Amino acid sequence: MAAEPPVLPGTDEARRWAAEELSKPEYREAAPSFLDTLWRNFLDWLQSLDGSRGDAPSIPGVAIAIVIAAIIAAAIILARPRLNARTRQARDVFEVEDSLAAGDFRARADAAAAAGNWGDAVVDRFRALVRNAELRTVLDPQPGRTADEVARALSVQFAAEAGSLQWAAATFDGIRYGNRPADSGQYRDMVGLDTRLEAMKPASAGSAGTVPAP
Repeated sequence: MAAEPPVLPGTDEARRWAAEELSKPEYREAAPSFLDTLWRNFLDWLQSLDGSRGDAPSIPGVAIAIVIAAIIAAAIILARPRLNARTRQARDVFEVEDSLAAGDFRARADAAAAAGNWGDAVVDRFRALVRNAELRTVLDPQPGRTADEVARALSVQFAAEAGSLQWAAATFDGIRYGNRPADSGQYRDMVGLDTRLEAMKPASAGSAGTVPAP
């Protein structure tokens, strides 16, 4: 069977495709600033094709489609590294400026719990758990470590708490980065896990945990 020829958009449809694709927030938020200028100039160019200007040239739909494809490809290439870096940073356990001790995180968590701010309380208690593991050299301090990486590494050292650690990591990410609500029960469970881990002896005492392959 002979292959059907590709469908080429008309001028109006090509403009609509471009507007819908490049108006997506990921392009506008992640792209470098010069791409915003390119976007505005491109919109002005599209408006010039609607026949409102008497001297506007007539450009066939296939040429417009090629230009649109080139701009979309450039936007994807420029935006993807920034989106990946942002996603990576958004999952870090600690903020860039966090240098608090485990006791400081626990005190901050208790204060948040007393005020009924359960989300902040759960997040800071998990951070206390991680910072305490670093202090005990169960975990090697590592900038950019994610909650999931913490759970995997600590599960090697505290196998009996592997399920609780996976729950704690998922709860931390859900509250901190997924805007999920928290409650007093989650805080009590996080406190219990932190307390149990502190009282347990790691499988390889004195040796910092590493993250196993997923």
